[in-house]
Amino acid sequence: MNKITSGNLKKRRIKDTILNGITYLSSGISVLVLAAIFIFVFTQGFSSLSLDLLTGNYWANNYLTTVEADRNAPDCFQVPKELGEEVAFSEAWGVGFVDALDENKEPIVLIEYIDEASPFASLIDKSVHDRETKLSAEVGYQVERINYMGKDGHIKIVGNLMSNDAKQVAQALDQNAQSIQEMYFKTPGGGIRGSILATLYLIVVALLVSLPLGIAAAIYLREYASKNKLTGWIRSAVEMLSGVPSIIFGLMGVTVLFPITQLFGATTTNILLGGLTLAVILLPTIIRSSEEALIVVPQSLRDASLSLGASRSQTIFKVVLPNAIPGILTGVLLSIGRVIGESAALIYTMGTYVNDTPQLLSQGTSLAVHIYNIMSSEQPNFELACAISIVILVFVLILNISIKWISRRFHKAMQ
Repeated sequence: MNKITSGNLKKRRIKDTILNGITYLSSGISVLVLAAIFIFVFTQGFSSLSLDLLTGNYWANNYLTTVEADRNAPDCFQVPKELGEEVAFSEAWGVGFVDALDENKEPIVLIEYIDEASPFASLIDKSVHDRETKLSAEVGYQVERINYMGKDGHIKIVGNLMSNDAKQVAQALDQNAQSIQEMYFKTPGGGIRGSILATLYLIVVALLVSLPLGIAAAIYLREYASKNKLTGWIRSAVEMLSGVPSIIFGLMGVTVLFPITQLFGATTTNILLGGLTLAVILLPTIIRSSEEALIVVPQSLRDASLSLGASRSQTIFKVVLPNAIPGILTGVLLSIGRVIGESAALIYTMGTYVNDTPQLLSQGTSLAVHIYNIMSSEQPNFELACAISIVILVFVLILNISIKWISRRFHKAMQ
């Protein structure tokens, strides 16, 4: 009998060891895959992260300028001591140039320094056809083209369009430029400020619509509804909604919800339409998470409230719901993550035009759709796409920490 017992124990230990090994191996593989994704994204995109990326416009402004005729400038400018060796300074024109890379990793020439007395500090903008305005070139402008009169009396061109570097531009201006006829500048582009704003708009609109509806539906299903066919149909509908592909929701948004946005004055796909569509997508997640949070609340709290004379509604909204808020916030976090990462439905409802000044009734792109635009272009930019992915991950991390902090505060308040 002892031999049989020890044999069974040995087999059980072997079985437990195998099961534990499979569990540890699966967990290890999951951690390794997750770590590999993070390492790849950060190594590829961290170098592209900058304040200009977060706060800059996606579209560059173009300026076609000429030098102001009555501007008096010295014949020779002194090289500023603070300029580094990488800056090519034109002593004849008082402007410094530096080599850089644009968002597509193509070499460009930027203005790095402008003397106050330089002709570049007092230009006439010819970009507006009906009037001419004064303009000053600024640090960071891309030098696309400078047309100058050479010593031989011929017009010559230097700049990015001629594939010149900073040193070549400065030397051409110093050694051969008698006068400048025309200059074409571009402001830096490639920023994601507009996409960040559009994403925030989406989060606000989607949660304002889906949270009240989802929480109310969860309260009905858990606290009011009896077990009948109607309740079963509602639960089945919620489960079915959670499995519908988001691209189908996008088609639904264009055909069903677009007339609603037209009542507010929308004439094309817009951010409001995208937010309403995402609200429908988020409903199953919010309903299920809210219902689970209500189920976790002990029944003894309900019984105690009712025994003290509180009505059913008072018990639900003053006792049960406050205790369920931490669980509901978890559903909110999942919902926000879904909003930030959604792209398929938004392509139909918001469009793919990157808008630097997004409004609720205008087109725009979320951060995820912005990545789609970058990767679907003729020259995909993996570094920039990874940089935006880092922004999304940081965004979700901040929200996660914030919601956990709020949940703890609610726990302490309810104790």
